[in-house]
Amino acid sequence: MKYTMIQYFEWYYPSDRSLYRKIISESSSLAKTGFNMLWMPPAYKGAAGINDVGYGPYDLYDLGEFKQKGSQSTKYGTKRQYLKAIQSLQNKGIFVLADIVFNHKMGGDTLESAIAQTVDGWNRNKVIEPEHEVETWTGFTYPERKGTYSTFCWNHTHFTGTDYDAKTNTNAILLFQGKHWNEHVSQEEGNYDYLMGCDVDFHNQEVIQELYAWGKWYTQQSQVDGFRLDAIKNIDSSFFPCWLAEMHRYGNHPNFTIGEYWTSNVYELQQYLKDCNFCMRLMDVPLHYHLQQVSMSNGTYDIRKIFHETLSRLDPYHSMQFVDNHDTQVGQALESWILDWFKPQAYATILLYDCQCPCVFYGDYYGIPHDNKAPVPFLREMVWIRANLLSDNIVNLMDDDPQKACWMAYGPHPVIVLYTIADWKEKSFCEPNYANLTLEDALDPTNQVKFDAQGNIKITCPPGKISIYLLDKDALKLHKAIQ
Repeated sequence: MKYTMIQYFEWYYPSDRSLYRKIISESSSLAKTGFNMLWMPPAYKGAAGINDVGYGPYDLYDLGEFKQKGSQSTKYGTKRQYLKAIQSLQNKGIFVLADIVFNHKMGGDTLESAIAQTVDGWNRNKVIEPEHEVETWTGFTYPERKGTYSTFCWNHTHFTGTDYDAKTNTNAILLFQGKHWNEHVSQEEGNYDYLMGCDVDFHNQEVIQELYAWGKWYTQQSQVDGFRLDAIKNIDSSFFPCWLAEMHRYGNHPNFTIGEYWTSNVYELQQYLKDCNFCMRLMDVPLHYHLQQVSMSNGTYDIRKIFHETLSRLDPYHSMQFVDNHDTQVGQALESWILDWFKPQAYATILLYDCQCPCVFYGDYYGIPHDNKAPVPFLREMVWIRANLLSDNIVNLMDDDPQKACWMAYGPHPVIVLYTIADWKEKSFCEPNYANLTLEDALDPTNQVKFDAQGNIKITCPPGKISIYLLDKDALKLHKAIQ
């Protein structure tokens, strides 16, 4: 199956509880354009209530149903709207991925006294203050939910550490007495078990049982088709293979998973895939950084190496390609925004080349008013072409010019892509099977070229732009479809 995914949220989406309603109203249009998979934001109540994007999870059982943290709904809407949005998408043939944030919890209800040592933020294996008494917001009792769905309450024994001592009003990484950082995580900062908030202890059997119990409940409640797993580099790599296998027994039997392991080192990604027994795809972060480097290179990047040492090249079946997302937006922790001029070329690289599972970012598809960003030009056209015309028989037409990219998808509906990161480019080649056929640049209908009687053709592309050539009759179908 050829996947085309959209991440349906961005960091600065307004806190007006309208996202689920928008999904319902847009589901038909998304399917018509060519999307068959949608990644929804974290659905549960966060510590910041309606202002929480979803990555500060407070109560996993509150999908916008209980008045907690100042509101009943989440930032995106109510539980009823959430379930209706999922059903609306699935009715249109769009698979739904749920964003799962297990690494940490935030917004505890009660203070607890505990013993902890302080560790170095740059080397979590180095103790900089021995064990001492602390007060931490590690009591999660959910008084407003009153035991509905689960009576499980969290306390400091369920966490490995945290980052705030209320007793001294200080922020520091605290490792609780009797605890140790997990070994099966990224070795960044010495050991990257700790990320933020109250760090969930994946050695604790009560925690493991609760995460399994919640997963069964959530999978049956939501009927989602798969998962996007957040911050897996900070979570024991042995946890998810068994958890995902168990979830596959419930609800809609979700069997598609994408993990976020944020690193530019493709060999770390390959190692994690081995460690988790290849139970998921991983976001191709190295490719994202390559795309960013192209956009900032002032035309000096060798475009022929764009897939060099990427997961899409080394293990395409276990990779998910993306251009930008909520974490890479301007002002966010992983800010690495791809410059706007190169966005159409970047999306052509993942949507119209030999990529199995590309993801379009909401902010690129609809724009980002917060940053005065308009929608990426021609993005809808590329999604439609991928869904309706693009074959799997793709031939690379690269030559010795490092500043241009060119390839062709063969078949009854040929698609030829040519883009440049510098000056005007052209490409000549011969394909006798297409002799005498007329092509049109789908992005510039005034640009038409024709194969001659022997199948020779020359295509062109303006400086710093992209051209996508289709049969003239296919170009007409495209323009009618996206009106």
